[in-house]
Parts: sequence; structure tokens; C-alpha cells
Amino acid sequence: ENGDYNNQQWHPNGQAFSVAGSTAVKDFEGDKEIYGSAEWKERVEKWKVRQEKRGLVGNYGDAGHDQAEQEEEEEEDYLMAEARQPLWRKVPISSSLINPYRIVIVLRLFVLIFFLRFRILTPAYDAFPLWLISVICEVWFAFSWILDQFPKWFPITRETYLDRLSLRFEREGEPNQLGSVDVFVSTVDPLKEPPIITANTVLSILSVDYPVEKVSCYVSDDGASMLLFDTLSETAEFARRWVPFCKKHNVEPRAPEFYFSEKIDYLKNKVHPSFVKERRAMKREYEEFKVRINALVAKAQKKPEEGWVMQDGTPWPGNNTRDHPGMIQVYLGSAGALDVDGKELPRLVYVSREKRPGYQHHKKAGAMNALVRVSAVLTNAPFILNLDCDHYINNSKAIREAMCFLMDPQFGKKLCYVQFPQRFDGIDRHDRYANRNVVFFDINMLGLDGLQGPVYVGTGCVFNRQALYGYDPPVSKKRPKMTCDCWPSWRCCCCGGSRKKSKKTGEKKSFLGGLLHSKKKKMMGKNYVRKGSVPVFNLEEIEEGLEGYDELEKSSLMSQKNFEKRFGQSPVLITSTLMENGGLPEGTNTNSLIKEAIHVISCGYEEKTEWGKEIGWIYGSVTEDILTGFKMHCRGWKSVYCVPKRPAFKGSAPINLSDRLHQVLRWALGSVEIFLSRHCPLWYGYAGKLKWLERLAYINTIVYPFTSIPLLAYCTIPAVCLLTGKFIIPTLSNLTSVWFLALFLSIIATSVLELRWSGVSIQDWWRNEQFWVIGGVSAHLFAVFQGLLKVLAGVDTNFTVTAKAAEDAEFGELYLFKWTTLLIPPTTLIILNMVGVVAGVSDAINNGYGSWGPLFGKLFFAFWVIVHLYPFLKGLMGRQNRTPTIVVLWSILLASIFSLVWVRIDPFLPKQTGPVLKQCGVEC
Repeated sequence: ENGDYNNQQWHPNGQAFSVAGSTAVKDFEGDKEIYGSAEWKERVEKWKVRQEKRGLVGNYGDAGHDQAEQEEEEEEDYLMAEARQPLWRKVPISSSLINPYRIVIVLRLFVLIFFLRFRILTPAYDAFPLWLISVICEVWFAFSWILDQFPKWFPITRETYLDRLSLRFEREGEPNQLGSVDVFVSTVDPLKEPPIITANTVLSILSVDYPVEKVSCYVSDDGASMLLFDTLSETAEFARRWVPFCKKHNVEPRAPEFYFSEKIDYLKNKVHPSFVKERRAMKREYEEFKVRINALVAKAQKKPEEGWVMQDGTPWPGNNTRDHPGMIQVYLGSAGALDVDGKELPRLVYVSREKRPGYQHHKKAGAMNALVRVSAVLTNAPFILNLDCDHYINNSKAIREAMCFLMDPQFGKKLCYVQFPQRFDGIDRHDRYANRNVVFFDINMLGLDGLQGPVYVGTGCVFNRQALYGYDPPVSKKRPKMTCDCWPSWRCCCCGGSRKKSKKTGEKKSFLGGLLHSKKKKMMGKNYVRKGSVPVFNLEEIEEGLEGYDELEKSSLMSQKNFEKRFGQSPVLITSTLMENGGLPEGTNTNSLIKEAIHVISCGYEEKTEWGKEIGWIYGSVTEDILTGFKMHCRGWKSVYCVPKRPAFKGSAPINLSDRLHQVLRWALGSVEIFLSRHCPLWYGYAGKLKWLERLAYINTIVYPFTSIPLLAYCTIPAVCLLTGKFIIPTLSNLTSVWFLALFLSIIATSVLELRWSGVSIQDWWRNEQFWVIGGVSAHLFAVFQGLLKVLAGVDTNFTVTAKAAEDAEFGELYLFKWTTLLIPPTTLIILNMVGVVAGVSDAINNGYGSWGPLFGKLFFAFWVIVHLYPFLKGLMGRQNRTPTIVVLWSILLASIFSLVWVRIDPFLPKQTGPVLKQCGVEC
């Protein structure tokens, strides 16, 4: 370590200043963001004092030099000690907030038990079917509440220290030691997922605050669209100007569409004199870029009869989206174009896997696994960031946030992924349909983080590549049975136990250990030719490495064929799986690697392998994210929930009612598929290392759609009671009132205390409660029946891609009415309960004062249903510039009630003053 290292903390961008005797004046604003305000001020003051003292050294001779050297040593020791500090820390919820919450949960559990006991022991014999249905529903609601509540018993938060990460892994004068990251972006149909949105996501990745040589962006085009291919070509060209602009002026966010549309003071903290001029020029260039993309989209609307033709005159290979070869195009990278400042840009790779009739392609999960294999061959970064095409990087330091956990020397080796919360743009202020999902991301996920870790939610997640390969996490030294850090459990089964040390060398040898040591130069130094679908590298070369080993070693090396059955016939891919720290084998060349990459995305590559079963994204459900994370947790891996102050990623969500319900339908259908599969958390993985509370959380993720059946029945009961005059509770005695009151108070107290420790607003909580009912009686109900049809009868359901962009008018999609069968059940419920309210009030008017008491209980439950379905009713009514929905609703109810009252009073009939005369028959 030398004196220059001291400057690294203050000037990580490489700025130098004199230490010997002159006062250095530098702008620290660029570095300020990585420190806390108080810590930053303290360090700046210390630095100024030291520099002032060093400026006077020349006047005091050797004593001054000695003092300066001593201060330099002290500062160096301080920085070294700082670098050795943890990269993150766990921040538990304050006991004054969490302990009352836990006490109320226990009290609510006891109240619930006694309430259910009371309900079961006091049947309503005059309405026995209604009573029985209601009790069954209440028992199921209690069970689902337990599944949802107790995994939130240990909520925690975490905070990271980006300055320590930089001090430890980015030392001046030494190679950068931060881990490389391969970023995956998945798309299906560019006409439904606007190319300009995908382009913005890619631009935010290319301009991320991370060493450019350690970032690679892979875009999966599962629709084989020439439109996306041309869009990425334009994006790569625009990135040559956009990336240096972002890094020079440290702008946020680094997706141009959202940066230029932000309604903030963009001059805040900007001191560069040319910023305004360069920003205007960049905005103009981006608008020209958008026009070029719009022209491509307009051209793609009408496909020529002969198919698309590329610029060189050759037909586009993906003209038939269901029958085309694999395609890979590298746009940027070490051998690609440099930016306008002559600096290297991150690698950008277009990937479209091969598709042929008769092959199962497994939708998004299959596309993600193809990217895993391609990236393993081309770059093999040890970490993988997965993003949807509409989720851009909102915080340029997001990857560094994840590295604080994944590169922790102890904890990081046990992590399978770091999950970030999903945040969204373009949602209406009131969040009518709970699109932000705040309760899940800010309450449930924090609770899971205190257990074995959050579930994987499909995007905004940084993976440990070794965990995706199906390997087990390293075993703690406290355990008597020792296994390798990276070898999977199946290796022990097929090779006869754990790996042993070789008698000759005293080193542990892996399946390809002999190859990597004795045959690496021989194998990688040759020129390999790929013919047809044959791998570029010959597996026979591996078998030649068996000579010179004893029987035990030979048996271990022969078992490399199990790798072939596991990962497929690609020695380059197999070799990459053994490189825990990533990187490519020595001696490989780009041309041969591209050919090998084409081979690993062929449609038949996964046949008779473990891809989608034990490796990569797991097949068997349209919600492959839940399955993938569940398998990792069953192997003993842990995950972490990272919530930086500035949201790491932002995306778009469907704000239209029909689109939102179809999105929820897809999620619920995936849960039903998992429930009916062998991976159901109710019976899978008990021999693994999944914690019990974590298992409860996973059970909740797959059984929640079935709550729709009792929920639909429970929402119908109030209307039936009002129409028939019967009730599910025989008599409202004092004891009955006490149990009802205690239950409602415990529900309210639990919710209030939960909002208190989580910081979630009551509006977000209420929107979540409302949409739980709306989605439960519509999308979840359909998902249950469609899931049963799909799994038991083989009837598949095709889903349209959720809309990613709104209309030209602000929130135009919110008011657009799109008819779908999902709207039928909630509409029916609203009409039934409104009719029931009118019928109940009319019956009370006719029967007199004594009937009003029992009516209030029935009206309470009916209004509970109507209030929860109110956002749905508002969606049916359309735009806000019409008559407000609440006015229409109350108008109908009050008009009906007053009409009945009017008929009851009969004001136009003459009042009889004499005896009441009645007709009599033959018995008069």
C-alpha cells in the first residue's frame, strides 16, 4: 500500500492531487452520494485539516516531514481498517414497534380460536345450509390468515456501505476485483412490448455505474423479430453518446425517456458549465432516436408477403417465428464500437433461440435458460441480473448494492440471489387497482428476509450463477459431514459419497479437475470445427486426460459423463460451470465461442438433460419465478431483500382493469399449477433445508387462489340473507357481541401496528384489501378452474401479453373499458348485494320496528362487500369527468328505498275514519 491509495477514498474516479506540500482543491459532489451526510462532512473536515498542515511542512524542516508521514500512515491505517469493515449490516425493527405487533398477533389467534368454537357450537337451525357454508368459509379464512401472518414474525431491514465495497475491491493501481455481471432482458412481442421501452431498459444497463468490462447485456427475443433486431442496432449507436453523457454528469435515472420526462429541477447539484448545452443537445438526439424507432415500428406493422429482408438483401431468418434457427448478434463490447470519448462500452448481445415444430420451448423459463447457457459460453460472469423489458435501472448503483451482499466473503457464498422490490411508473395517484403492490413488497418481503429470504418475483433479481446450476451452498464447518462449496448433492450420489483427497497430490480433484490442470492447454490450444449441430469442442479430448490417474481418480473423471447428462453436450459450458468465480478458459477465441453459443441454444439441446428440472429456471408453471426460488431454498440457499433509498429498478404496470385482472389471472394460474405438481410445498422438499416459516410462506403463494371459492360464497351470503330474511347467526346475545367485537378490534389492531412498523400508508393498505376481494372473486376463481382443466384434462390456456404502455392521454388506459369474462362474477355480486339491501330495507319497513335490529347485521356484511368492490364498480363506470360512481351508487340505493317508503305510506289514498271494511266470502 502506498500514499496514492489514500486518495482512492476521496477520488475514486482517478483524480490526483499533491500530498507533499500544496493545498488541493477538488469538487467532492460526485463522491458525496456514497457516504452519509454526517460521515461525509466529518471526513471532509479531517481531510482539509490534514491538507492545511501538509501545506506548511516546508517551513518546519524534518519535523514537519515526519509529522506528515505519520499522518499519512494514520490515514492509510484508517482506510485499511475501513475496508475491512462489513459491507452491510442487519437493521432489526425496533422492539417498541415489533413486540406489540407480535403480542396482538397471539391475542388475535386466541380470539380467532374461541370465535370459531362459538360459531361451530351455535348453529342456526332455521338457516342451517347458510350457517354451514359460512363456518367452512371462516375456517378457511383463519387458515389462510395463519399462512400469511406468521412468516412476518421476524421482519428486518438491511443497509449497505458502498464506500467500503469500493475500498475493498477497487484499489487504485490494482485490477478491479468487483464481480462481473451478465444482465438478462427478456422480450416476446415487440408490437405489444414497445421497442422504445426495451431500448430505454438497455440504455440504462449500458450506462450503469459499474466497470464496463464487467457488464454484459443479453437481450432475448423470443419472437425472432427483425423489429427488435433493428431497434438494438439503433440503440447501440445511440449508446455511444448517451453513456458518456450519463457518466460525465452523473444523471439519474439513466433511461433517457424517464430522465427527460421527470418534472424536477435537473440543474440541482450540477456544476459543470457545459451541462445545460450538452443536455439540450442530448435531448434533441434522443428525440431523433425516438423518431427512427417509431419509423421501424410503423414499418413493422405490415409484413411483406415474401417476409422481411435484411439490409444486405438476405431474408430475415426469423420470418417464421415458430420455425427458425438460433441467432446471436454482438453489437458492443471489447471488439465493438467505442463511445464518442473513445472509451469501451459494455457488451450488448442479441439472442434468439432456435425454434422448431414439435419441440416444447417452455416460454419465458426456456428463454432464460437459453440466456444462461449463451452467457456461460461467451462471458461466464459469476452473477446474473434478470430484468423484464419494461424494468429499467432507476439507480445506477443498484448492482453495487447487490454486490455488498454477494461479495461478502462469508455470507455471500450462501446467497442464491438478491431480490429488489418492484417499483412502478405511470400509475394513477390513487392506485385504484393496487398496482404498486406495496403491502407485499414492504411488509411480506421484509418478513421473509428475516427467515430464509424473500421469494423470487421474476425481475429485479441478481443471481449467484452457481445456485442456478443446481449446486448446493457451502456447508457450515460446524457440521460433521463436509462437502465441497460448489458441488451438487447429485454428485455425491453418482460418485459414491463426498470427494476425497488424492494420495498423490493431496488436492481435491473434480470431474474435470484433470482436464483443467493437465489438458487445458492441449484442449484449448487446438482449432475446433463445428459441423451441423455437433459441439465445437470434442468430448474425446476429455477422456484422454484419464491416463496417469489411479482408479479412484479415474472413476471420478469418468463420471464427467454425468455432467453431459446434466448440462448437455457442450464441454465449454461444462467447464464454465466449474469456474466458481466466472471467466472464460484460457486459449478460447471469439469465433469458436459464438459457434458453441449457437449450439447451446438449439431447440434439442435440453433433451435428456436436467435443464428446467434441477438447473436454471424450473419448468412446470407459468410462474416459473416461484418454482425457481423454491428449489433453491430447498437446497439450503439463502436470499436477501435489498431496499436502497433510491429505488433500484422501475417498471410499468397495467392500469386498465381488464389488463390488471388478466395479469393476476396468470399469476394465480401458475400457483395452481405448482399446487397440482410434484413441487408443491405441501409435500416437496422435507428432506432439504427449507425452514418451516419459509415453507408456510411458499404454501401461501400456491394456495391463495383457492381462497376465491369461500370468498365468493361469503360475499353471496349477505344478499341471500337479506332476500330470505334469515341469518347465519341465531341470536346476537351479549357473548356473541363480545366475540365479534374482540375479533374486529384484533383485526384493526394488527393492521394498525403492521402499518406502524412498516411505514406503509393506510391508503395503500386499503387498496390492497379491496383488490384482494376484487381479484379473489374474479381472476383467482377462473385460475382455479382453468388450472384444474389444464393439469387434469390437458386443456391449455393462452394469455396475451400485458399491455406495457398507456394511451396518449395521461392515464388513458385507466378509463378504457375492455370486456372480459372475468368481469362477470364481481358485477353479479354487486347487483345481488344492492338488490339485497333494497329488499331488506323494504321488508323492515313492512314488518315494523321489531325487524330493524336483525337487519343491521345483514346490512353490515352487504355493505362490506359493496365497499370492497367499489374500485371495480368505478372501473365499470369509466372516466372521472362523468357523474362520480359513488353518486350513482347511492342514487340507485336511495331511490329504491324511498320508492318503497313512498309505496308503504301511500299518501294519495284517502284515510278511513270509520270501521275497517273487508271483503268476506261465503262464510260472511
